[in-house]
Amino acid sequence: MIKHVAVAGNIGAGKTTLCTQLAKSFGWEVHYESTKDNPYLSDFYEDMQRWSFNLQIYFLNSRYKQILEIQSGDKTIIQDRSIYEDAHIFAPNLHDMGLMSTRDFENYIDLFNTMCSQINPPDLMIYLKASIPTLVDHIQQRGRDYEGSMSLDYLKRLNARYEEWIDGYKEGRLLVINADEVDFHNNPESLSNVINQVQAETHGLFEG
Repeated sequence: MIKHVAVAGNIGAGKTTLCTQLAKSFGWEVHYESTKDNPYLSDFYEDMQRWSFNLQIYFLNSRYKQILEIQSGDKTIIQDRSIYEDAHIFAPNLHDMGLMSTRDFENYIDLFNTMCSQINPPDLMIYLKASIPTLVDHIQQRGRDYEGSMSLDYLKRLNARYEEWIDGYKEGRLLVINADEVDFHNNPESLSNVINQVQAETHGLFEG
């Protein structure tokens, strides 16, 4: 039985919306990314260098606990962002920008590798591929205060890392959806098309 679907994508790609819609369509449960109760997020956007390691450890631990719960349960869960994005996108980007020390980064990666040795990858990874204008539009629409200081350069750096990661993704089944061409909120036909793509990907997994 398929247990674990993960939705990956840059900030503002539409992951949460897609998770909600797919869960509703397929009768899955959602494990959302913990942003509202995250004690570091607003501080991080005010002072990235001071809080980068704390924030990344919080996210890593949160997603690891989610995966352990998914693997020990008997339900199909769709996860808003994957544990791989923490280690392949956000932490190395912060390190390269000089916002996380090499000592902290190496400690972080070592912890990530230990965690990954204890878990299985998602049965299906869905990647929402989005251009910078689409990301900016979505971020402005939702109006989160702590995202107001985010720079275009930061988003561009993350997008480049996402493309590199997805190009080399070999952990399991992968479905890429162009977020520039879909509107989950206002276009039922667009959403239906995405649901059909996910259905095609998961059908073989369910049958297996």
